Amino acid sequence: MATLSLVRDSLQAPDITAPWSQRLRRKGYYGLVTISAHTDLHYFWEKRWFFIALFIGAVMLYAPLPSGLTQEGMIVLAMSVVATILFVTEPVPLPTVALLLIVGQVFLLGLDSTVVAKSLMNDSVLFIMGSLMLAVAIVRQKLDQRIAWFIVRFTGTRTSSICFGISLVSGVLASFIGEHTVAAMMLPVGITLITLTAQDGKGVRNLAAVLLFSISYGASVAGIATPSGGARNAIMIGYWKEFFYDPLNPETFRFLIDYATWAMYAYPIFLVQIPLVTGVLLLTFKPERSDLSRAVTKLRARIREDGPMTAGNWVAIGLFFLTLYGWVFMSQSVGMGTVAIFGAAAFLVAGLVVWEDVNSGVNWGVVLLYAAAISLGLQMKQTGAAIWIAEGFLSILAPLGADKGIGLWAAISALTTMVTNAMSNGAAVAVLGPIVLKVAVAAGEDPILIGFITSISSAFAYLTVVGTPASTIVYAAGYLTPRDFLRVGWRMAVISTLVLLAAAWFYWPLLGA
Repeated sequence: MATLSLVRDSLQAPDITAPWSQRLRRKGYYGLVTISAHTDLHYFWEKRWFFIALFIGAVMLYAPLPSGLTQEGMIVLAMSVVATILFVTEPVPLPTVALLLIVGQVFLLGLDSTVVAKSLMNDSVLFIMGSLMLAVAIVRQKLDQRIAWFIVRFTGTRTSSICFGISLVSGVLASFIGEHTVAAMMLPVGITLITLTAQDGKGVRNLAAVLLFSISYGASVAGIATPSGGARNAIMIGYWKEFFYDPLNPETFRFLIDYATWAMYAYPIFLVQIPLVTGVLLLTFKPERSDLSRAVTKLRARIREDGPMTAGNWVAIGLFFLTLYGWVFMSQSVGMGTVAIFGAAAFLVAGLVVWEDVNSGVNWGVVLLYAAAISLGLQMKQTGAAIWIAEGFLSILAPLGADKGIGLWAAISALTTMVTNAMSNGAAVAVLGPIVLKVAVAAGEDPILIGFITSISSAFAYLTVVGTPASTIVYAAGYLTPRDFLRVGWRMAVISTLVLLAAAWFYWPLLGA
């Protein structure tokens, strides 16, 4: 009867003369609608930047075309602006941005879906995917405490020496397997030393900052050193080949940058910056302990409990060096992506990692994001949007005397640094790569030199927590604040830029750039 009464009441004609709120209150729905209204408002507030970005993109699409820019070029620029806003504000998961970029190329540019799909997968994307799979396999071996013990055995117990050792080890590892992987591997090392010094890090906040920044900054400055150090490097190598390489023209073979060539340009820059990282950190944060003897003693006891290295550990190390050999000596013939995929497969065949670990450990959304960003970058080239922006950038720099030479180098480095602190370094290079390479051609500069400046400057994401995965990982430990990043980050950005410009002026010409 109660159910029938409820149905009968719901079928009665409403009193249309009463306010809607009173009618709903009489039915008992007012509280529900109020909750729904608050939920809707909360949803729109959280997603406000998504709608703002779409509005800005729509305004750009319907605005009058600037002189020299095609309609297709304006569409690509609008998509780039919308994607950049979404990268920075993150109102939706970043892989969602990649999906929207794919759909946008089909519906807005009118491209065939097969053409878009082909542009999503190249050797650079394979390399990124394989490197992430390798990272999962290496992390699964749990070598963090052994790495910490290895460091202190060579550095001693002085805080400054340990910080330098952490930066150096983090850097050497990150130069081959990616900074986010190294940060994840080394974070337990830093936390171990902090907690062994003082429980929960109480009273050693500056020491914690120095140790954790040694990890993130050591990894960041090393990510430039080799192509496998970061996705941005593989992206730039792909742009050089896509934009300038012609198999029928021997003069363009110089744009087939291989693993060893990249390392010759960038590895010395990393080595110069490592002691500078330690100096800047010790100057900015005064550690409460100048010696960590007590922590090292506790660490030694833990290592003895774990026992010797296992056979699986040694096999993993051997497979990693085999993959590294392939990157150095075989990448030009078979591609760096092929070598990375082969290395990942070798770990799976050897049973050092299972597919469930790889499937859950690899951020497949990152792979999709890089693929979509590269695809959009190619459209910037093909539609003429990149050259239009390049010419406009040069026209702004010309009155300042920065349209060529070291002035242009500094301007491109500053632009990249600004962008990379607002989004991931890979996304920054994917967006800026086509633009700066066109700037190089228009200004009569060497595209290889300009490309290196852009890719290396994308590692200067020292000022924000979200600028680089390594910074995000150490921040997640709970010992650092965003203000700490600003406090030390501007010093690192200035020093790194000066080192880069010095290398471009004095060292790179010796290599033919």
